[in-house]
Amino acid sequence: EYINTLFPTEQALEEAQKAIQQLFGKIKDIKDKAEKSEQMVKEITRDIKQLDHAKRHLTTSITTLNHLHMLAGGVDSLEAMTRRRQYGEVANLLQGVVNVLEHFNKYMGIPQIRQLSERVKAAQNELGQQILADFEEAFPSQGTKRPGGPSNVLRDACLEYLVLFQENQDVAWLDKIDRRYAWIKRQLVDYEEKYGRMFPPEWCMTERIAVEFCHVTRTELAKIMRTRAKEIEVKLLLFAIQRTTNFEGLLAKRFSGCTLADGTVKKPEVPPPSTNPFLEDETGTETDEIVIEKSDMDKPKKPKVPDNPFHGIVSKCFEPHLYVYIESQDKNLGELIDRFVADFKAQGPPKPNVDEGGAVLPSCADLFVYYKKCMVQCSQLSTGEPMIALTTIFQKYLREYAWKILSGNLPKTTSSSGGLTITSLLKEKEGSEVAKFTLEELCLICSILSTAEYCLATTQQLEEKLKEKVDASLVERINLTGEMDTFSIVISNSIQLLVQDLDAACDPALTAMSKMQWQNVEHVGDQSPYVTSVILHIKQNVPIIRDNLASTRKYFTQFCIKFANSFIPKFINHLFKCKPISMVGAEQLLLDTHSLKMVLLDLPSIGSQVVRKAPASYTKIVVKGMTRAEMILKVVMAPHEPPVVFVDNYIKLLADCSTDTFQKILDMKGLKRSEQSSMLDLFRQRLPAPPSGVENTSSLSLSTPTPEQESSRIRKLEKLIKKRL
Repeated sequence: EYINTLFPTEQALEEAQKAIQQLFGKIKDIKDKAEKSEQMVKEITRDIKQLDHAKRHLTTSITTLNHLHMLAGGVDSLEAMTRRRQYGEVANLLQGVVNVLEHFNKYMGIPQIRQLSERVKAAQNELGQQILADFEEAFPSQGTKRPGGPSNVLRDACLEYLVLFQENQDVAWLDKIDRRYAWIKRQLVDYEEKYGRMFPPEWCMTERIAVEFCHVTRTELAKIMRTRAKEIEVKLLLFAIQRTTNFEGLLAKRFSGCTLADGTVKKPEVPPPSTNPFLEDETGTETDEIVIEKSDMDKPKKPKVPDNPFHGIVSKCFEPHLYVYIESQDKNLGELIDRFVADFKAQGPPKPNVDEGGAVLPSCADLFVYYKKCMVQCSQLSTGEPMIALTTIFQKYLREYAWKILSGNLPKTTSSSGGLTITSLLKEKEGSEVAKFTLEELCLICSILSTAEYCLATTQQLEEKLKEKVDASLVERINLTGEMDTFSIVISNSIQLLVQDLDAACDPALTAMSKMQWQNVEHVGDQSPYVTSVILHIKQNVPIIRDNLASTRKYFTQFCIKFANSFIPKFINHLFKCKPISMVGAEQLLLDTHSLKMVLLDLPSIGSQVVRKAPASYTKIVVKGMTRAEMILKVVMAPHEPPVVFVDNYIKLLADCSTDTFQKILDMKGLKRSEQSSMLDLFRQRLPAPPSGVENTSSLSLSTPTPEQESSRIRKLEKLIKKRL
């Protein structure tokens, strides 16, 4: 059995073959049935397609027949209504007939369709001729019994206008320009009453008449102004421009401007609110003062008035003659500056008024108010080249104001010492005899500084506003940077004068310090007379300057910084001149230096009821400079034996690699030349190799100014200073 399973018998093979043949038969039978089904589906689909085509053709035929019926009926009605002059009904019917006729464009080869199309065209021609005839009958021609068309009416009106306002007529000149606009107003009112209802509103017939009048008027005005150019004065020109722009504004209120250019009216874009604090409200009075406050910059500004589509349609003819206006403004501003100069000489400098915090010169506000008036006025006349010309005039008189009114009135400095002697300082007399600016002069300098700051800020805003007003293509030509730099120079010079005045007042005291016999000082007492003198001058000047610069704290801070940068190096230079110095003398100088350091740190708020913390930028300069002065004196006080310790102590305290400075220290100690020579050689040997190491040592020594090698005398002196404080 196992063998039979592995190797089937012949009988089994025959049975398998029969089964396979039966299977093939069934598959073939299924295939034949599928082919018959496919053939049947094709026949059914073909019938459905034929039915679809028949349905579509039938629908098209019905639609075409309906259109043909509508067209035939419409043409009949159109001809009947035309004969009866039923224009209202004809307007709607004609549009429908034309639309229906478009469906038969591909059937024009059919005689009946072509005939209907020709009847429609004939009806249109007949309507056009009939309507024109009706209009000719409705519009009487002036001076004739014959009826005339609307073109004749307009032509006659233009002829009347040209005759009434021809060049040789007195009414044609600029001083009577109002009569031109009054004439067209009457004509338009008359036209509206008689013929306004005859035309569809979308034809804008009244606007077309007004626009044609504007074109004619611009041409005629340009012609007469060319002929009589020498007679044009600025007041007459401004009068004519004002009346013309008013008329253009009236047109904008009455008409849309749809007949201008390509017949489309662009919707004016409303710009975002301006953040420019200059000239907030240009629609107000022209004499409003310009006020610049930080709060104004946060207020939302009024959006710009939308553009008038009729702007310039007549007034453009005045632009070639605006040089008259520019020349007039040049002359007026020149006279204004001269008046400012004369008023200042007559009235003198402003009276000191510390309570108001230093007043800006009134002439400054007057100048910019006039600038405002000119800029607004010119921008209404033209935003092109005349605005650039006006900007050039502005620049000229901003510079003149800066030099003639501001720089020209700054007090002059003097080098006189006023008879102050060293003896008087040593006797602790007041140093008020030093030649210095008076209270009035100090207040004037502060007033000029505040005015220059106002001018600087307002000039920047003026530049921004001019760029807004001028054409976009000319914006790059508006640049007032040079004028702003001029006012910055005035500010810098004013601060420098204040610094020089206080600095010069302190010079005699520093000179007295360097002339004292410091080797003969026997004991440490209170601060020396020269310190008292310096403090006196600081207390006299700084409160006045601070109060008069209350409205511009940043420039008061600059004054303090510049004074510190000037006084401290000068003080150190005079320290080097104090030679030789005994140990007690060095202690006294160190005490004086500490007193000056405390006064300088308190300088920004000295004499003030409200004590403010000094600006960090100022404090850093004072601490760094006066600490160096203290370190110099501590090095002088240190024993020079052994030399190595002294040199290392110098390098650690001062971090100064200059042999000149080291030489000055040795001179202050009163060492002999032989000792100095060996000490200098040792100094050169002990200098740190990398420069960066010296800088790092500098920062460390300044932050921790208590070296281990400090002598007992220095510690004792520090205790004395703390006790006094």
